[in-house]
Amino acid sequence: MENSSSYSDQKSDSAEAGNGSGFKVHVFSSSSELLEKLHEKWSSVKKQPYPAMYSSTFGGIILDPAMMVIPIDDHMVHRGHGVFDTAIILNGYLYELDAHLDRFLRSASNARISSPFPQSALRSILVQLSAASQCKKGTLRYWLSAGPGDFLLSPAGCPKSAFYAVVIDEDFSQCKEGVKVVTSTVPMKAPQFATMKNVNYLPNVLSKMEAEEKGAFASIWVDEEGYIAEGPNVNVAFINHDKELLLPLFDKILSGCTAKRLLELASKLIEQGRLKDVRNTNLTVEEAKGAAEMMFVGSTLPVLPIISWDEQPIGDGKVGELTMALSDLLWDDMVAGPEVQRIPVPYV
Repeated sequence: MENSSSYSDQKSDSAEAGNGSGFKVHVFSSSSELLEKLHEKWSSVKKQPYPAMYSSTFGGIILDPAMMVIPIDDHMVHRGHGVFDTAIILNGYLYELDAHLDRFLRSASNARISSPFPQSALRSILVQLSAASQCKKGTLRYWLSAGPGDFLLSPAGCPKSAFYAVVIDEDFSQCKEGVKVVTSTVPMKAPQFATMKNVNYLPNVLSKMEAEEKGAFASIWVDEEGYIAEGPNVNVAFINHDKELLLPLFDKILSGCTAKRLLELASKLIEQGRLKDVRNTNLTVEEAKGAAEMMFVGSTLPVLPIISWDEQPIGDGKVGELTMALSDLLWDDMVAGPEVQRIPVPYV
């Protein structure tokens, strides 16, 4: 039996597959041969982007990137029956983990997926995983799946749900430059699915791609009633000319943890007399485009100024002063906020 093909052989095989001439698929003769092939991918990587993964199907934490896999018959893979969430690791602290876990389990309940562990155990696993990763700055992403079992539609054949998590070594910083957005032509999800953080992100992907093709950062969804909804994976907020911070209602979109925290922190600007009010409300496209300032709100941003929408400037077309004041509040909260918001990672 020949060894697995070299990279150049693979390129040749790909070309042959493209024209349909004599393409031959390699059969791996042993698990050791396959493992060697899996390690080839990572042998030239200087910095491991995924320093640690947890898998309930394996029953522990994995540090070898070649083994960071999930079963092909997992219903999250072939049926999209799964939910996920993300927390931030910044300066060795997990930011808003409990808020994200609460939402995570609400999403799981709505998707009719039972967790294999109580919330306290999920939290402990994620903290231990973060410690094992040695990552001081990045994201922690985790999933609950109906689990592996078969390739049918119903999860009845899945013996147990599955919990997966991975630490992503990722650099991010406070956003200070403004971006452009466009109105999405991709239909947004129905409220039942938009309000839970599930893995069915094809509309989100297509919406993001549409924006990039138009030279914009991301798209804005408008619901069927003509009200502003959200971005492809972020909330959107506005400051009107009356100095009010306005966010769309969360009844048809995902209730963003960072957006909710922003609403809490913004009260400081009211106390300073810089803002008059903070609230969730319905906003028409006309009202939104006529705002003085506009921003995306999300975990790793945490605030991203928006200066143009559909080639029309927002306000004076520059990054807004109040937008950056809100960004400073959130960033300071991430870096040095109260203990209830920041969990220290017990690195060894």
